[in-house]
Amino acid sequence: MTIPDTSAPLPATAAPVAPEPKSAPPARTEPNARRRSSRRAPARRTLTYAVLVVAVSATLLPFAWMFLGAFKTQGELLRRPITWWPEQPTLDNFLVWFNELHIGTFFLNSVVVAAFTVLGNLLFCSMVGYALAKMDFPGKRFLFLLVMVMLMVPGVVTFVPLFVMVSKLGLVSTYPALILPFLAAPMGVFLMRQFIMGIPDSLIEAARIDGAGELRTFLRIVMPLCGPPLATLGILTFLGSWNNFLWPLVVAQSEEMYTLPVALSLYSTGQNATDYGLLLAGSVLIITPIILLFVALQRYFIQGVAATGIK
Repeated sequence: MTIPDTSAPLPATAAPVAPEPKSAPPARTEPNARRRSSRRAPARRTLTYAVLVVAVSATLLPFAWMFLGAFKTQGELLRRPITWWPEQPTLDNFLVWFNELHIGTFFLNSVVVAAFTVLGNLLFCSMVGYALAKMDFPGKRFLFLLVMVMLMVPGVVTFVPLFVMVSKLGLVSTYPALILPFLAAPMGVFLMRQFIMGIPDSLIEAARIDGAGELRTFLRIVMPLCGPPLATLGILTFLGSWNNFLWPLVVAQSEEMYTLPVALSLYSTGQNATDYGLLLAGSVLIITPIILLFVALQRYFIQGVAATGIK
């Protein structure tokens, strides 16, 4: 008789599991890159500031020489080697302008011409720019194309015909001859047209629905929104009129109608010699109003250029 085997089978032993290899920690390249970039940033900033300082110094150097030279004598200005600071500061150069050459008359002429030229450009360029931007009429594209063509034509091309026209009208040596040819500049028309195009049409349409005419819409709606471009146009027009030399030299044929650049050229430069002290003092008197105007309207000038470029 066979006895059955009642012993339970032994469980099979599981095969040993190899441990998973530990992955290497990720390389910390990002903090290192940030650290290196943070180290390079001050160096780049320092280099940028150094280049800007050199550029600004090179730009301001002639102005510093002009201002300091206005207080020097003629002998010190011609001395070699040159001296920066006046050894014996003097106001004689300025006194000659005020006492002997009557700079007040020339200054008044420049102010009158520049003021009326600026006002004319602000008004007429804005009106033409508004018409080209927000009104529909036959020949609109042709008129804008004509404005763009006039931007490319040098002023020397129209110089002689313009003088002949002024002479035929009998306006030589008068304020109208100095003002009328520059009352509406093509650049001003283009500048105002580009800005006014960015004004929403809904504002103008709402004014028209309320019964406002084009002139009232232009004066009450458009002009109050054109502060920055008007300031930009005013500064550019004032600079062009204040520094204009060739046209006043030809048209103003009497001493009473000379502007500051013409008087500066005629009285400080002679046939045989140049009075450099008088020339530098007159230059200081000429650029001082320009600097003051730009400082006063600098914020509007930058806003106008930026807004016109974006729109």
